[in-house]
Amino acid sequence: MTANRYHIPVLLSESVGGLAIQPDGIYVDVTFGGGGHSRAILNQLNENGKLFAFDQDPDALQNSIEDERFQLIQANFRHVKRYLRFEGIKKVDGILADFGVSSHQFNVAERGFSIRFDADLDMRMNPKDQLGAYQVINEYEAEDLIRIIRDYAEIRIASKIASKIIEVRAESPIKTTSQFNAIITPFFSALKINKMLARIYQAIRIEVNQEIEVLKEFLLQTPDLLEEGGRLSVISYHSLEDRLVKNFIRSGKFEGEVEKDFYGRPLVPLVKVGKLIVPSEAENKENSRARSAKLRIAKRIKSI
Repeated sequence: MTANRYHIPVLLSESVGGLAIQPDGIYVDVTFGGGGHSRAILNQLNENGKLFAFDQDPDALQNSIEDERFQLIQANFRHVKRYLRFEGIKKVDGILADFGVSSHQFNVAERGFSIRFDADLDMRMNPKDQLGAYQVINEYEAEDLIRIIRDYAEIRIASKIASKIIEVRAESPIKTTSQFNAIITPFFSALKINKMLARIYQAIRIEVNQEIEVLKEFLLQTPDLLEEGGRLSVISYHSLEDRLVKNFIRSGKFEGEVEKDFYGRPLVPLVKVGKLIVPSEAENKENSRARSAKLRIAKRIKSI
């Protein structure tokens, strides 16, 4: 399978350009996927440059790049610092992250990511993980189901939907996407159902893969990893992610005000570079999955 069939990279030139690549630098692509961003980075490196990439999905290994300057690490990027230390790397010149689900993951029915196919409830980025969508839907208590649907899908009638899920699963387990879709469909009009299902699936996927916790753990490691002047280029796809990225770049924290030193200088490790970047109309037409993408770029500044 070609990389483009596996996944069309979003905001490719903008995100890679945001790294301000030094040809002999060390870079990290923490969300390898189809390898589109990684290939673009490699194209700007000379023989002394180095690129490390991360992906926990074994399907992504088929896209690995035969290049002495490249190394693909099969691991969750929440452990980026630890794995780079294994390779003798303490500092890097740039880090790129694209938090979107690959087209391949949506298009393989048995992965259970898509509302389009009838498949077992799964949604695990790493098939070796124990927690899948089946466990979330069939075993979570009401308050946890409400939290997921309310906070991650941002749907107001979360309690009603959770109650119906619990009512149905009491009769028999909810095993497939079609069974789950049938439970959700009566709550929304025909015009809204696909959008609402997509949001609920996204919410369950976030829970299954601990995406919010992973994002926080990753961002907290970036200041220590980046050289002074090193760049962080991050593509988010929903408001929860983007809010965390925005706050971390602004304040070095996920909530609260910026801390300042005795002289009133902000105690922040990163500074934003440029404004928020979103896909062009042309890219949105070419790749519908780019529509919700938001790119933020930051630079590591000297510690006070």
